Amino acid sequence: MRTITLGCTGIQVPQNGFGVLPLQRVDTQEAVAILRRAYEGGMRYFDTARAYSDSEEKIGLAFAGGLREKLYIASKTMGRTPEDFWKDLETSLGKLQTDYIDVYQFHCAEQVYRPGDGTGMYECMEEAKRQGKIRHIGITFHKIGLALEAAKTDLYATIQFPFSYLAGEKEEELVRLCRENNVGFVCMKGLAGGLINNSRAAMAFVAQFDNALPIWGIQRESELKEWLSYMEDTPTMTEELKEFIAQEKKSLSGDFCRGCGYCMPCPAGITINQCARMSLMLRRAPAKAWLNDYWQGEMKKIEGCLHCNKCMSHCPYELNTPELLQKNYEDYKRVLAGEVEV
Repeated sequence: MRTITLGCTGIQVPQNGFGVLPLQRVDTQEAVAILRRAYEGGMRYFDTARAYSDSEEKIGLAFAGGLREKLYIASKTMGRTPEDFWKDLETSLGKLQTDYIDVYQFHCAEQVYRPGDGTGMYECMEEAKRQGKIRHIGITFHKIGLALEAAKTDLYATIQFPFSYLAGEKEEELVRLCRENNVGFVCMKGLAGGLINNSRAAMAFVAQFDNALPIWGIQRESELKEWLSYMEDTPTMTEELKEFIAQEKKSLSGDFCRGCGYCMPCPAGITINQCARMSLMLRRAPAKAWLNDYWQGEMKKIEGCLHCNKCMSHCPYELNTPELLQKNYEDYKRVLAGEVEV
């Protein structure tokens, strides 16, 4: 497993990071055990956020005390005002049981914050760094234009952006630009929100980029075991994997929901980030799990879509979400009726 340096931060870690978001779905005891097992297995970079309910608290319980200085913690704020920034930062420090956060990031930013832009947000980061509460300033995006803009400044030590083998030329340009400008590049959604189910192909793809740090979303011990196995047996790109990825990109070409959830909550109660990609999930995961009574009820909510277009206005990929929902619902009904096999 390659050790990478995260841009100008000087942080050196295996190219195998831990995305803690999914651990908000498991109980505290199990989450703490998984986090400690990840550390024992060699993982050193753990990414969380104030928005991920109790994920920060679970990290704090797992690593407080002697382990804290031996690993790196990244967190994020969704705050859009200085007041919310400081509230989030103090809460995160308390939950994480630490005096500092290694990389503190603006979460899903809607602009590239700069000194003197009138928001006061970048100045908050600078002050937090002066106080020793954070060590490096980062930012995360879902819009490629903003990410490219940020990479051209000298303001951010790290940029976090979705990056998987479904990425296109602009995303690869972002990785190159980060390398040229000594900006750490953190890859989120390396499994495209669950659409990618071949971890060897996912790891082999990212391993081609010597400045990219993937943070895999891990929820189960079995998932962790799979990623830890690559510490010693790191997949490399082969002709067979190249052909597989080419077919994957072909089958997933066009508009599809990445499942990021930034369109939520829906005024009509629709679970958009799953329902808008149900057709793909039926075909790329065990279909039975998506055809139970619960998901039938969730899909039926699409009939109550208000067509308010709030989801469209919040979608970082600028998808026609109401149209996607309807297409997925029609396909779902055909599968339920036995008209289509999955």
